[in-house]
Amino acid sequence: MGDRTLVQWEQNRDNAPRSLTVDLYAGGPAPEGVLDEVTFYQVPYAPSTQGADERIDMIARMPSLEVVQLLSAGYEHVLPLVPENVTLCNGRGLHDASTAEHALALILAARRNLPRWALAQREHHWDSAPVGSLADSRVMIVGYGSIGQAIESRLLPFETEVVRVASRARPDEGVHGVDELHALLPDTDVVVLVTPLTETTRGLFGAREFALLRDGALVVNVGRGAVLDTGALLAEKGRVRAALDVTDPEPPPADHPLWSAPGVLLTPHVAGGSAAFYPRARAFMDAQLARWATGGELANVVRPGARER
Repeated sequence: MGDRTLVQWEQNRDNAPRSLTVDLYAGGPAPEGVLDEVTFYQVPYAPSTQGADERIDMIARMPSLEVVQLLSAGYEHVLPLVPENVTLCNGRGLHDASTAEHALALILAARRNLPRWALAQREHHWDSAPVGSLADSRVMIVGYGSIGQAIESRLLPFETEVVRVASRARPDEGVHGVDELHALLPDTDVVVLVTPLTETTRGLFGAREFALLRDGALVVNVGRGAVLDTGALLAEKGRVRAALDVTDPEPPPADHPLWSAPGVLLTPHVAGGSAAFYPRARAFMDAQLARWATGGELANVVRPGARER
């Protein structure tokens, strides 16, 4: 076939079908002398979209490009830069376990007040006080896809009730539509946001949604920062708590009030990039390149291109 492919890891170059010419590119300056020939480009993975412009901007310099492969589940930041005749694939499923673990960790840390105890330990202060619990809590997952399912499977052993919400209702699967969100919020203890960022979901959780939650409720965001209205969260002044792996802005400037907001726990967009992710991603790329080399149907196509192979 003579296809030229750019991938991130040596494993994928070494395991690639011999019909492919495979070059390594893990980020940094664009490789010289190959961009005109690249037909399949795996965008180097970074734990967040921050600083990814160089890797994404290269797409415009690849006139022979047929496939762009992301290893992130989200693709909204790349979609406007991928020509319509180029197939776009994402990393759906690769981050499920990692993101679900992190969501559960954030929930438990917030419910059991672990940040308070960590600070007390640093100050050598034995600071005993009552703590919350996850058992018997009603947890709503907003954005019930593969990651949402992985979160649910980890929540159920903790004796929780899980409420599923997606963009559209799926009654046969027990999934509510997002149009039911306001009716469901008053009886919810924990809300987990795991939606992609679209024009529909931008600012999905704002002042009205916070107002519907009971005192002491928790909002966890492991999706995209702009799905949650930061100003509305700050206006709660700790009445509703939050545990955020993604923020808007991201990262917050050093003097941003999010850093010291009462009841807010922050982690720096690390939910999806744990040690479990990388072996799965490399194995996925081996299989995807094998499909590409033989003309097979690619996995995780989020927008097909127009070219026929």
